[in-house]
Amino acid sequence: MPGNEESAERFWGQFHGQNAGYLEQQYELYKEDPEQVESSIKSLFDTHGAPAWMTGEEVISPISNEQTPFNAGVSENLDVTKLTSAIKLVEAIRRYGHTDADIYSVGGYKSAPSQMLSLKHYGLTEEDLKNIPASWIWEREKEGVKTGLDVINLMKKYYTGTITFEYDHVNNDDERTWLFDLIEEGNARFDPDQEERKDILRRLSEVEGFEKFLHKTFVGQKRFSIEGLESMIPMIDFLVKYANEDNIEHVMMGMAHRGRLAVLANVLKKPYDKIFSEFNYTRDKELMPSEGSKAINYGWTGDVKYHFGAEKEVIHGSKVNTKITLAHNPSHLEFVNPVVEGFARAAQDEREVSGYPARDINKSMPLVIHGDAAFIGEGVVAETLNLSGLPGYTTGGTVHLIANNQLGYTTDRVDGRSTRYASDLAKGFEIPIIRVSADDPISCISAIKIACEYRKKFHKDVLIDLVGYRRYGHNEMDEPRTTQPQLYSEIDNHPSVATLFARAMEERKLLESGEFDEIKNEIETRLSDIYKGMTESEIGEPQPKSMPEVLSNRLDQFETAVDLETLQKINEELLERPEGFKGFKKTERILQRRKDALKEGNKADWGTGEALAFASILKDGTPIRLTGQDTERGTFAHRHVVLHDVETGEKYSPMHGLSDVKASFDVRNSPLSEAAVLGFEYGYSVYSPNTLVIWEAQFGDFANAGQVIIDQFIASARAKWNEKSNMVLLLPHGYEGQGPEHSSARLERYLQMAAENNWIVANVTSSAQLFHLLRRQAAMRSRPEARPLILMTPKSSLIRDYKMASSAEEFTSGGFKTLREQPYFDTDPEKATRLLLGSGKIMIDIEGEMEEAEEACDWIRALRVEQIYPFPKKAIQEEIKKLPHLKEIVWVQEEPKNMGSWDFVDDYLRELLEDDQKLHVISRPKRAAPAGGIPTVHKTAHKYIIDQALSEFEGGKSSAGN
Repeated sequence: MPGNEESAERFWGQFHGQNAGYLEQQYELYKEDPEQVESSIKSLFDTHGAPAWMTGEEVISPISNEQTPFNAGVSENLDVTKLTSAIKLVEAIRRYGHTDADIYSVGGYKSAPSQMLSLKHYGLTEEDLKNIPASWIWEREKEGVKTGLDVINLMKKYYTGTITFEYDHVNNDDERTWLFDLIEEGNARFDPDQEERKDILRRLSEVEGFEKFLHKTFVGQKRFSIEGLESMIPMIDFLVKYANEDNIEHVMMGMAHRGRLAVLANVLKKPYDKIFSEFNYTRDKELMPSEGSKAINYGWTGDVKYHFGAEKEVIHGSKVNTKITLAHNPSHLEFVNPVVEGFARAAQDEREVSGYPARDINKSMPLVIHGDAAFIGEGVVAETLNLSGLPGYTTGGTVHLIANNQLGYTTDRVDGRSTRYASDLAKGFEIPIIRVSADDPISCISAIKIACEYRKKFHKDVLIDLVGYRRYGHNEMDEPRTTQPQLYSEIDNHPSVATLFARAMEERKLLESGEFDEIKNEIETRLSDIYKGMTESEIGEPQPKSMPEVLSNRLDQFETAVDLETLQKINEELLERPEGFKGFKKTERILQRRKDALKEGNKADWGTGEALAFASILKDGTPIRLTGQDTERGTFAHRHVVLHDVETGEKYSPMHGLSDVKASFDVRNSPLSEAAVLGFEYGYSVYSPNTLVIWEAQFGDFANAGQVIIDQFIASARAKWNEKSNMVLLLPHGYEGQGPEHSSARLERYLQMAAENNWIVANVTSSAQLFHLLRRQAAMRSRPEARPLILMTPKSSLIRDYKMASSAEEFTSGGFKTLREQPYFDTDPEKATRLLLGSGKIMIDIEGEMEEAEEACDWIRALRVEQIYPFPKKAIQEEIKKLPHLKEIVWVQEEPKNMGSWDFVDDYLRELLEDDQKLHVISRPKRAAPAGGIPTVHKTAHKYIIDQALSEFEGGKSSAGN
């Protein structure tokens, strides 16, 4: 680029006659509005300013042959259209070079060269380009680059080789300039020396040798081979190396099945004999690893071998050991993505101070490996990408790697996506994309180097599309030639990347002839010797393992009461505000009502009880992370845990003003997402077991959209993988006539999955019960008894109901009660013939009915089941013993009969019946949808349930359909 006045004058001196007139006309338009001018002309004015003859400057004549580095054929009257066309071509290569890049080794997916990259399209010839000085169309100086043709050839080398780039969608000028400079200054490519190349070849050979050994030794067994994408392993090696050099303490990895065993063996150093033993397990015999071989704890039910994760510490000369953590992953491919992000954020947050956690992004770096079909096909990917820049969820940049084998099981790309590339989804989030051929390991490592440097500088996500193939079918029992015969004909004849790399090294005299064969033979011999050294052990009839005994421990061992003086001080501090803070008057009036809640004769409502629970947990030194849609205020405007100054808009959380607190309170309104946010919070809870992590659904059944996270992680991860979580799900639940999506939290689904004490399911009916339950959950953190809590919470009709409020004494003594007395039932044990049991809102509504009733139902004994799982069977049995004339146990619920708790409690209650006793349910009839949306119909049906609960059944049968 000419950089001074003389060079500008020299540049404009090339134009005469009609060209000069045309440029004068265009410059007048440029002065009015640069956007009116065609981009290539605009770039001339941007670079060189006004044409010299328009400024009155002396125009320097064209440089002589002695001065110019170009051929004597340089035109003294350069056609401006040729120049602008050449500038357009340079820009087209930057933008569209990826369309002509050499990234497809098989498959024929490379399109015909784009017309946007051809000389003919721009009316140019090679001779035209030779007549244009390089500096006129390219801003840099490089040895050997003298003419426009040299520039075009060099640009095609940078943008259409085995590594290519897409960054035109990145709007940040600094990022674009950084990428632009890196590529076009020739610094994008990693240039290893001979020994480094030999190390890479050995690494590729180890990966290939491992996969081939499994293939021939364990014929037909699934392993989801990495073959065709072997370069992924050295890529991960170098990412960990760069992370370690930058003193990053944790690399958090998530990946699906493809190549997982190779990663476990080669990156995380899971012993080969351990892997072999998992392949050779039979009913009668087990292939035993050698003595001292590292075992990995798998939980008591276990999982298939290509779902497990592992951990490994590595060091590359840094002062910091870098731990690699590969997250466990189910077959729901991409759902591990937000879990890994949660791991990373938990590692970065420093929670030992009051307020929001301090954050050090150098503590961890996420690496997420995607499948090409799944990346664009699974919605959780987009949800997770959306988290990347949000204050409560950012992890300082994730390196995404698409393991692109060009197929989704048996589905071709034309049937699997509507976009050209699998990576196109990332463009909407302005994530730069590096596309690279898996057959060129040097380009692959170059991509990793660029990604790590970009992440380090901009703290943003970056994506590598690693384009290769799949040597076998989706799994090794699959026959891909049935559905992709032509593609697999190519693959069958295509050499491995190790073979290609070895040939290239031999051609450059960097590898002796026969040296590659020696490497392969040594690897095969080593694996064979390990396998031969293993022994088979008779195991007899294999028996399923049971859950750990510690999960059977009583939950009432934890002290949760707090003395009155402490609670009163907490309550006072929660009402204090920073000097000058002007809160919204209406909100402040609501909060000030809590001032006297703990005084004699008063009660604390739900919001007050929750606030006291949070504050007292913080006082105990336990950090809290609370997120969800509208969680700062609360969907039903009960929480107001973040206040807004009406004049400045500044935020303030009363939890951050508590004295003597050395634990963070991290409350965030989440994006409108369930799957990714729920996965993120689960991951956070696993990696920070000392933190009480709480996720709140806007309405309970919105958790449906995160069902995979609930099923595959929260409910079952401990049994499968021995992965512990103590997180809390707050799910608003209760029938108010507001329609199906605003009624049921689908309580039945959590109960259906309840087994082996995997979690706690509760539906509580007082603020004190909430207080004790949350404090009990916090007390279990990091302990073997830890498990998730699924809590049905009230909505607008109950959240400020006085019947949900509790006196101070209920907070300062006792603890959580799995069973509670139902008010207003003056039961006579000698007369009682019915034991009425229920949970949640329906029992509050029955309380309201009984409060106004003229007569007490002394023939009914009524109890609230506050904890549905683990079910308080023993406590109910004790109550039954007190009722000598009991004839029936009745379960009442507001949900339809095929929903709610009935199908779950049925078995427990039936076991408690004596011979002359009956079991009934009172509920809505079985329904397809959980609730209706017509308020008047709802009220009628709801009243009928309450009336039935308080009335004797005709003929001993329930009119509710029993």
